[in-house]
Amino acid sequence: MSILVFTILIWLGSIIAGFLGSLTGLGGGVVIIPLLTIVFGVDIRYAIGTSLVSVIATSSGAAAAYVKEGFTNIRIGMFLEIATTVGALAGAFLVFRLSPPVIAVIFGMVLIYSAYVSSRPRKENLCLDKPDRLAALLKMNGTYPTPQGIKSYEACSVPAGFGLMFIAGAISGLLGIGSGAVKVLAMDQAMRLPFKVSTATSNFMIGVTAAASAGIYLGKGYIDPGLTMPVMLGVLLGSSIGARHLFSAQTKKLRVIFSIIIFILAVEMIYSGLKGGILK
Repeated sequence: MSILVFTILIWLGSIIAGFLGSLTGLGGGVVIIPLLTIVFGVDIRYAIGTSLVSVIATSSGAAAAYVKEGFTNIRIGMFLEIATTVGALAGAFLVFRLSPPVIAVIFGMVLIYSAYVSSRPRKENLCLDKPDRLAALLKMNGTYPTPQGIKSYEACSVPAGFGLMFIAGAISGLLGIGSGAVKVLAMDQAMRLPFKVSTATSNFMIGVTAAASAGIYLGKGYIDPGLTMPVMLGVLLGSSIGARHLFSAQTKKLRVIFSIIIFILAVEMIYSGLKGGILK
């Protein structure tokens, strides 16, 4: 395979990954890393470094559109980024103390959980109780557009959401993904924010989280410009397209299909990790 064909194939795959990651809030890394490691045989640490740069591109492409359309809660995002950034740094330092097969197995397990979260039917689990003191103090309320007009919402259980965001950041730094599944758990289930607000705020946050750990990968030499450029350009284009379709998208069928794909990729990653050294 020539370098030109290799680059074009990675670019096309990255467009699809960015589009799906933007619509589901899970980030394109859940597709990018298996694509690079399983299909193209890239070392998983280089794949993680490349994915982190693509995650930044995803956030840049989708976040601007979400903020403009009124879905993103910047106040909540900036507060939770404190936890995700600290977690990302911890995860990035940990990755260089684990072998690639172990990282592959951990990645596969996280993908299985992501597939489960993605396939579940989403119900608006809004905060109907009185917001906790921290949410009231930081004014973590807001509005978002719906086909029926502007709706308001409140945030609940901010400390629980903050703790889950640290875990999400550690997963992001360790595996190079947006860890959207854990962020969905934190914002949808713990803080009880509307689903589209959670998705938009997650995309707003993941760029900062990824940037914190990407610097460590860059210093270790695990970000290859020749590999990163087509991935970044593809994910940026795909995420921009996905962000424009979020308001009108019926994502139920897409989520089921995406979760099946993620599950298959997870099994492949776990198998490759076990075959690559854990069981030897």
